[in-house]
Amino acid sequence: MVRVAVIGAQGRMGSQVVQAVQEADGLELVAELDQGDDLAQLGAAGAQVAVDFTHPGVVMQNLDACISQGVNVVVGTSGFDPARIAEVEKLLAGNSSVGVVIAPNFGIAAVLMMKFSELAAPHFESVEIVELHHPDKADAPSGTARRTAELITEARNEAGLEPAPDATVESLEGARGAVVGEVPIHAIRSRGMIAHQEVIFGTSGELLTIRHDSMNRESFMPGVVLAVREVVNRPGLTFGLEHLLGL
Repeated sequence: MVRVAVIGAQGRMGSQVVQAVQEADGLELVAELDQGDDLAQLGAAGAQVAVDFTHPGVVMQNLDACISQGVNVVVGTSGFDPARIAEVEKLLAGNSSVGVVIAPNFGIAAVLMMKFSELAAPHFESVEIVELHHPDKADAPSGTARRTAELITEARNEAGLEPAPDATVESLEGARGAVVGEVPIHAIRSRGMIAHQEVIFGTSGELLTIRHDSMNRESFMPGVVLAVREVVNRPGLTFGLEHLLGL
């Protein structure tokens, strides 16, 4: 049995993780922690893995507390740019037996959407991303959109493509989105949405749109459970669920 603690257990995603761990074979829920709780309880509970679905403002201190106690961590909290990834690697440098899995998205279909976008990127002149989420989301653009843009940019650069054409010389601030790598990202926040993303590729006479929709938070749980099972055997940092899926 893998002994699991959930940090952010009372949140929308955290409460779903609690249920998923309770229902999964081979996993045992040993702690449910939330805002204000002492993370020293992880050691007392004998947790082998902590799952963090909290807030970008607290996730780094949570990671520090987990890693210092020798607890492996699965992170679904957003906000991991290259600088934060470097911080995590520093935390792990002195704790070589600890594993951390950070996934911009735990949806299997979402990971495939990112992979398909990476494969398509060298074949189109233009590309933009539209991501759509509920209005309670703390960060924009989403971690999934950021990661998709990074993968697309890397693929375009490897193929030697020129920057996408754009003759805009006058615009309101933000009208062309936030640029990650070479890709504009447009973030929509609306009640009624969960998590959705479109990657729009264009070339002369042809368009390709790759879209992913998560209809409920339960859709992310198979990926979370997979990461919990795998992280105990993967010391160091693993960024992206694709590495656990053989992609």
